[in-house]
Amino acid sequence: MKYYIKIIILVIFLGGLLTISGCGCKQANPHQYDLSLEIWGTLDEGDALNGIFENYRKIDANISKITYKKIATDTYKKELIDALASGQGPDIFLLNNTWLPSFKDKIVAAPTTQGVLNEQKFRSNFVDVAANDFINDGKIYAVPLSVNSLGLYYNKDLFNQAGITTPPVDWNQFIDDVRKLTKIDATGEIRQSGAAIGTTYNINRSTDVLNLIMLQRETNMVNDQGRANFNSSIILGNQTAFPGEDALNFYTQFASSSSPNYTWNPNQHYSIDAFAEGHVAMMFNYSWHIATVTNKAPKLNFAVAPVPQFADTPKVNFANYWAFGVAKNKIAEKGSTQSTKPPASNDERVAEAWKFLTYLTTKPDGTFVATSSGIGLGKTLSADFDPAKSYLEKTGEPAARRDIIEIQKNDPTIGVFATDNLIDKSWSESDPSSIEAIFAEMIDQVNKGQSTVSDALKTASTRVQSLSN
Repeated sequence: MKYYIKIIILVIFLGGLLTISGCGCKQANPHQYDLSLEIWGTLDEGDALNGIFENYRKIDANISKITYKKIATDTYKKELIDALASGQGPDIFLLNNTWLPSFKDKIVAAPTTQGVLNEQKFRSNFVDVAANDFINDGKIYAVPLSVNSLGLYYNKDLFNQAGITTPPVDWNQFIDDVRKLTKIDATGEIRQSGAAIGTTYNINRSTDVLNLIMLQRETNMVNDQGRANFNSSIILGNQTAFPGEDALNFYTQFASSSSPNYTWNPNQHYSIDAFAEGHVAMMFNYSWHIATVTNKAPKLNFAVAPVPQFADTPKVNFANYWAFGVAKNKIAEKGSTQSTKPPASNDERVAEAWKFLTYLTTKPDGTFVATSSGIGLGKTLSADFDPAKSYLEKTGEPAARRDIIEIQKNDPTIGVFATDNLIDKSWSESDPSSIEAIFAEMIDQVNKGQSTVSDALKTASTRVQSLSN
């Protein structure tokens, strides 16, 4: 009997060794630590993410909780910077596509580990502008769910009354329509505006519209050394051209009372309000303001078309969107009193955060593999569940992913924005808030006749360059 007992003990002992070494029939327990991931953002997307969070917790045993915290847009950036500096900020946070130059030292690129996003996968999944904004020196710093580009909002009733059957496709048609739609009385007052364009402070996202035109004119916003370059010249054939100057002149002509295309001035109502009131026939804006206009004027008969293009240059739109980045450092959480697992290290936290973002944003390949401390955890997901697709269906936002754009492109509400994401561009801004203020002052100086277009552009270029000196 003692002999059989010894045999049984030996078998149990050897079986335990094989399991611990990973050579047995079962893998070691993948639950290595308890980690909570906190995500910060400014958008109302908590409800759209909660189901995704719960699903992911079933896949990765190391994640005990994922939460989303919405912060007011006006205070978001300051609260975020303060929290990151103290080491008490979020694990993951949304950053604007213009923020990478100023946030690069606050976030950590995706690690080169199994189950995490790599450059090839990023470029095959997402639109080009996302790669240009968030891949630097071969490293991925943030990843988007949605990308937003400008659209041309137009009042269908005002178009019908003017005998205009379709929205303008190019800028020449746009000018023709502006002239037909603008009504100026005998005293010189604008009674109906063809388009909200030309000024700064009473137009929502006015500087974005100027950026759109500058990029469409192929303005080189910064040179290879990252220096402001938008007042420079280029050679076209045998002629010297100043595309930045041409763009600023084109934009501001619509607010010049001496121009045949005069249609707007600083006395007009704020562009979104004027459009909702039916006092302006066209305005430029992003998809999120469809709801704004509808709430202000439920009976307004309007639609959105692609932004006009110049006939002699490639099609371009301007991008403004948010992407998820992972905070570089965070003070480790103390383990739960109910858990025997140690807290995750910072490197483990970073790896887990990036694994989640890979799951959240990229196209499912049938199997998601989460790895923890070198121990594999593989679970086959439902082929029908796509986290990004689920999120976008709930929020109605235009996709960052190419395969979802193919689905969205015929959508009557966001199809215009989704399709134009394929031609979106942006540029590297050292200090986006300051640059926006500089561009706004540049437009205003031209509007008021305080500076010529050429001088205003040169001054703005010098000021923008000083931000990165």
